Amino acid sequence: MILHIDMDAFYASIEQRDDPTLLGKPVVVGGNAKRGVVAAASYEARRFGIHSAMSGQRAAELCPHAVFVKSRLDHYAAVGRQVREIFLRFTPMVQPLSLDEAFLDVAGTLRLFGSASNIGGQIKTLIQEELSLTASVGIAPLKFVAKIASDIQKPDGFTEVKTDEIQSFLDPLPVSRLWGVGRVGNRKLAALQLKTIGDIRRYDRRVLFEKFGNWGEHLWTLANGIDERKVVPDRTAKQISHERTFSVDIDDAQMMRAVISHLCEQVTRRLRRNDRWTRAVTVKYRCDDFQTFAQTRTFTQPTQATDSVFRTAMTLLSELSAKHPKPIRLLGVSLGNLTKKGSRQLDLFQSEAEEQSQKAVDQVVDQLSDQIGKDSVYRATSHVWIKRSEKRSNE
Repeated sequence: MILHIDMDAFYASIEQRDDPTLLGKPVVVGGNAKRGVVAAASYEARRFGIHSAMSGQRAAELCPHAVFVKSRLDHYAAVGRQVREIFLRFTPMVQPLSLDEAFLDVAGTLRLFGSASNIGGQIKTLIQEELSLTASVGIAPLKFVAKIASDIQKPDGFTEVKTDEIQSFLDPLPVSRLWGVGRVGNRKLAALQLKTIGDIRRYDRRVLFEKFGNWGEHLWTLANGIDERKVVPDRTAKQISHERTFSVDIDDAQMMRAVISHLCEQVTRRLRRNDRWTRAVTVKYRCDDFQTFAQTRTFTQPTQATDSVFRTAMTLLSELSAKHPKPIRLLGVSLGNLTKKGSRQLDLFQSEAEEQSQKAVDQVVDQLSDQIGKDSVYRATSHVWIKRSEKRSNE
């Protein structure tokens, strides 16, 4: 069995725990009433319609008596490590998704701790007793079902879905519960009168594939209770990389910049998700004649920041394109010299406030990407490439 454990309003709950005067109040983490972006909101604040990525000004309009607190991302990361340590007491098979959620495969430790339900209950109790926080637990034989189950009764929820209950559990749920269905996907499915997961399950698999390609096949598979993905335990990777091969060689500087921006977003998102920092950035550059070149630059201190990685990658790209002014077939970005723990890195011309703002933006983008799709939220520098990719996928 697989557990998906998701901490409840993690950042805001930590602030309420650390300052009891905030208990029961609408707490907004990040931003302020005049400027900035909301990184997280307590459940009390959410009742007023406040959510992450909203402007601080809009949050103040919705709830004038909201309490704004400054983000403490390093502190949240430290608490996240305490949570993970509790998970590891029950199984080494822990796959973190972010600071505040993870999958656990407990099949190998059932003899030690009893049923999956018992393990989930013990973990909830330990988190409450040792950290004074609450978590929601979903238990199921499949990863995506466990993730849905953890969200059903939030906050402080506990839902178990057994093998013979999967279809009856999934069928009545809205299609938006499936991984990969954001606002755009929801509209496409609604146009076919596909509103529930059961509707997709009963729909012709071949037609879904013809209309939506691999995405349609993916949805049909999940709707039919098929998910063969295993829990992959956290391993210290030597590097994190993404690359893009072009169907048509490109030599447009704006397009190259957009591709590098998008690649940097992808690798740094994975970096933060795995709670790693990087000291080295490499740009890979393959020309139309298949000659491949690469250049690396190191940081004086480790970083997780997308903007820092992007600026360095652009410097490397400029150097490579100056040396090899040819149309290119492939671009790649990799992060190396990874470390488990980072330290503050300020650019020479960056204030501490700017650094904290950059961290908050990265966190909000990560959260929204997890919620509504990885390419639904992106930096303006990636726009040209994202739109080109969307156009090609719709052709």
